[in-house]
Amino acid sequence: MNTQTDQKNSVPVMELSGIRKSFNVGTPIENEVLHGIDLILPQGEFCAVMGPSGSGKSTLLNIVGLLDRPTAGDLRILGESTIALDDAALTHLRGKTIGFVFQYHHLISAFTALENVMMPMLGQRGFPDDAMRARAEFLLESVGLTRWKDQPANRLSGGQQQRVAVARALAMDPPLLLADEPTGNLDTQSAESVFTMLRDVSREHGTAILFVTHNPELAERCDRTVRVVDGRLQC
Repeated sequence: MNTQTDQKNSVPVMELSGIRKSFNVGTPIENEVLHGIDLILPQGEFCAVMGPSGSGKSTLLNIVGLLDRPTAGDLRILGESTIALDDAALTHLRGKTIGFVFQYHHLISAFTALENVMMPMLGQRGFPDDAMRARAEFLLESVGLTRWKDQPANRLSGGQQQRVAVARALAMDPPLLLADEPTGNLDTQSAESVFTMLRDVSREHGTAILFVTHNPELAERCDRTVRVVDGRLQC
């Protein structure tokens, strides 16, 4: 029995405790948009996040993604509190542990699919190497795009571009993936392909995924659904 590994796997990938977020703090128009959010995401869980527009979903995702800081509460990534970390430490932790897939793919249009997938690794290592290229090729193969690896992103279909975005998000093998409406701009077939791919990533690699969606049919196929309503979490 590998006690060390068991202990590591027992630590939640992400844990929110009493997260609050206010804007315009200390002014007459101060507005609290998140009101004490508690949420634990274990390894390998595929969790849907639903809620009406303006409910606080994007603010919550920005905090989990270390793109914004909460006003109060604690956020732990793999057991490490992030509250006292400075900007450089947050950037380093985000690059190592969190992948992002957005509604719009945000690819560099003139770069090839392969080059786009390599970008997170270049950001961490500073120069390309054979191992980086091999990792990018493996990921593109896993999303069914080997034939298109040398095509510029602007010559790919919308569904293909989003699959490149998923491959890019997995480049650093992050334990946590944040997907913000990744199927929102896709046709039904492409949306199904991207969702199935994310579902497989969670099951096969133990990646914890927060999947923001307005599609109840997709949410029902996730391991769990939580709802953000007026800045509060409903499980």
